[in-house]
Amino acid sequence: MFELDAEAFEALVVAELDLLPDDMVDGLDNVVFVVEDRPENGTLDTLGLYEGVALTERGTYGFGELPDRIVLYREPLLSVSADEAELREQIHITLVHEIGHFFGIDDDRLHELGWA
Repeated sequence: MFELDAEAFEALVVAELDLLPDDMVDGLDNVVFVVEDRPENGTLDTLGLYEGVALTERGTYGFGELPDRIVLYREPLLSVSADEAELREQIHITLVHEIGHFFGIDDDRLHELGWA
């Protein structure tokens, strides 16, 4: 397992977010990106999570709504990465996957697109 402290990991997440295409991130409204060590259940099987209501499912959405969250889990991502290059790739894939859920793309379609 590749090792990286929380601060350096967060820096990689920010760097990978900056590399995403503008048309993917421009539509992200009221979303926060969070890094946590592990999911609450302690598993290493979950790399990321989208918490919120997908754009395709929203009815009235206005001011005062709590932000949706996209969570990346540091320890599970490190556990599937042999080195920094592989970690960057896994972070990128996880970001795209969870952003896809924000836009209402389900896991089947994400599989078809190669992101799940």
